Amino acid sequence: MTNKQKKILKKIIISFILFITASILPFEGVVAFVAFFAVYLFIGGDILLKAVRNIFHGNVFDENFLMAIATIGAFAIGEYAEGVFVMLFFQVGELLESYAVGKSRKSITSLMNIRPDYANVLKDGELVAVAPATVRIGDEIIIKAGERVPLDGIVVDGTTTVDTSALTGEAIPQELSKGDTIVSGCVNLSGTVTVKVTKEFGESTVSKILDLVENAAMKKAHTENFITKFSKYYTPFVVLAAVCVASIGPLFTGDAFSVWIKNALIFLVVSCPCALVISVPMAFFGGIGGASRCGILVKGSNYFELLAKARIVALDKTGTLTKGKFSVCEVIAENGYDKETVLKLAASAEKYTLHPIGISIRESYTGTVTDDIETTEIAGKGIKAEVDGKIVCVGNISLMYDEKIELQPSDDARSVVYVSYDGIYIGRIIIADTVKDTSAKAISVLKDSGVESTVMLTGDKEEIALTVAEELGIDKVYSSLLPNEKVNILEDIIASTQNGSVIYVGDGINDAPVLARADVGIGMGAFGSDAAIEAADVVLMDDDLNGVAKAIKISKKTLAIVHENIVFSLAIKGIVLILGAFGIAQMWQAVFADVGVSCIAILNAMRTLKTK
Repeated sequence: MTNKQKKILKKIIISFILFITASILPFEGVVAFVAFFAVYLFIGGDILLKAVRNIFHGNVFDENFLMAIATIGAFAIGEYAEGVFVMLFFQVGELLESYAVGKSRKSITSLMNIRPDYANVLKDGELVAVAPATVRIGDEIIIKAGERVPLDGIVVDGTTTVDTSALTGEAIPQELSKGDTIVSGCVNLSGTVTVKVTKEFGESTVSKILDLVENAAMKKAHTENFITKFSKYYTPFVVLAAVCVASIGPLFTGDAFSVWIKNALIFLVVSCPCALVISVPMAFFGGIGGASRCGILVKGSNYFELLAKARIVALDKTGTLTKGKFSVCEVIAENGYDKETVLKLAASAEKYTLHPIGISIRESYTGTVTDDIETTEIAGKGIKAEVDGKIVCVGNISLMYDEKIELQPSDDARSVVYVSYDGIYIGRIIIADTVKDTSAKAISVLKDSGVESTVMLTGDKEEIALTVAEELGIDKVYSSLLPNEKVNILEDIIASTQNGSVIYVGDGINDAPVLARADVGIGMGAFGSDAAIEAADVVLMDDDLNGVAKAIKISKKTLAIVHENIVFSLAIKGIVLILGAFGIAQMWQAVFADVGVSCIAILNAMRTLKTK
C-alpha cells in the first residue's frame, strides 16, 4: 500500500469513528447539522474540490459531480447521516479501486523490470559503467554474474548461464558459450562473459519489449471504446432523468417534493457508471499483463477480441513450424561402406565450407575429421576434396554425373547429398530442416481451442511442405510461394472467413507483409527477424508455437471477464434504478449499486492478471 493510500485509509477510519460518534450522541437541529457536516467535509472535501475543478475544465458529468449533488442534496432534505455515509462508502470504494489498479500496474512493472541501468565497457584497462544508450555496435562489454544483460550481442569470451524468464516466461536457464547470441533483458547467473554488441540500445530486444508494453494501452478494444463513449452520453441522460423523477413524481403521487428529491438523489447515486468505466479497461490491462507473464506480448487490447474470434490460423513453415536450421536426418551407406565412414569422409571434405548444408554435415559428425585435405568448391554442385591422397566428392547429383560416378538417384523430397570415394559411390546423406518438438502438440491444441482450420503458407517445395503438414496434422498447404503470393492467398482466406478472424504466424523478413495484412499477426520474437516483430500484433518471446493457443485462451478469458462485469453492473444498476425511481430503494442500496458493484467488478477484473 502506498503512502497516499495509507493516508486515505487513516482518513476513512477517523471519519468512521466521528460518524458513529455523531450518530450516537443526541444532537438535534443546527448542532446535528454542524456535527455531520464537519465529518462530511473531512471525508469528502477532496471529492467536492474535484467536482468543482472538473466543471471548470468542461468535465461536468463525472462520478465526483454525481456524488457531490447526491450528498449535498441529502443534507438539503435533512438526511445528514445518509449524506455522510454515502461519501464515506464512496471513499472506501475509491481506496479499493486505487489499490486494485496499483496492484495491477505493479504486477506489470515488476514483470517488465528489465531495463538495464548500465553497461560495463573496458577503457584503458579498467571497467567503466556507462549508459547502455552510449554503447555502439562492435564495442565489447563485460557482463558479470548477477548483472542484467544491457545490450544484444555475441559472446566472444567465457561461458555462463542466463535467466530468460523476464523475456520468455520460461523458467529453465539457458547455457551460453563463445559464439552464442545473448539478448538484453536476461540476467547473467554464473560466469563472467565478454560480449560483442550487435545492436544499439534503441534497437535491442529489451528496448523493443519496453516500447511494446508501454504503447499497448494506446490501442483500445471496441468494447473499451464503447464504454468510454457510453459514459459521456449516459451520465447527462441520468442527470436529466433524476430531475424528471424529482419534478414529475409529486404530480402523480401527491407526495411531498422532499420525498421525490430523495428518490432522485438515490437515482443519481445508482447511475454513476464507475463499475464499467474502471473495470473494463482494467480487465484488458490485466490481460496484457497476464499474457506478458507467459512470454506473450500483445501490442493492444483491441487484439484480444480478434484473437478470441480466431477461426483460421495460417503459418509459415521455416523457423515457425520447423527449427529453420539444416541437420542430418539420415545416412545411407552403399557398396560395402558403413555410415560412420560415409559421414566422416563427407565431414572431412566439408571442413572449411561456409555453406549451411556443409556446416550441418560437419556438426553432425562427433569424431575427428581428417586434417590432411585439399578442397575445391564447385558452385551450385558441391565440394571435391583430396583426403589421404584419394578424391572425395560431396554434392548433388550433377556433381556425381560430372565425375562419372555410377549410382541410382534418390527420389527423396528432402535435400540429398551424395558421397563418392576414389571414384566409387559410397552412400548419401539426407539433410532437412527438422520440425520443432512442440509443433505437433501446438497444432493439436489450436484445434481443441476452437480453431476450425490450420493452413501452411511456405516458399518451400511442395513435396517437403506436404511431408511436414502430414506429420503435424495441418489441414491445407500452399507451397512455392513468394511473399506477395502469400499476401494474396491470405487475403482470399480472410475474404472467405465468416464471423471470425484469421491469424498468421511467422518469423522471417519475408513474413512481414503477411503479418501486417492478417487480422492478427503473431511474430516469433526470441530469434525472429526485426521486420517480423515490428509488423506483428502479438510477439511470442520464447519462439514456442504453443504460445498461439495460450494467447487465444488468455483473450477468451479476458473477454469473458469483461462481459461478466458489463452484465453484472448493468443488471444491478438497472434493478436499483427502477426501485429508486419508484421510491422503493434506500440510500444504502444505491451506494451498494454504485460503489459495491464497482469494487466487485474491479476485483473480478484483477483475475485477468492470474494466468496459468
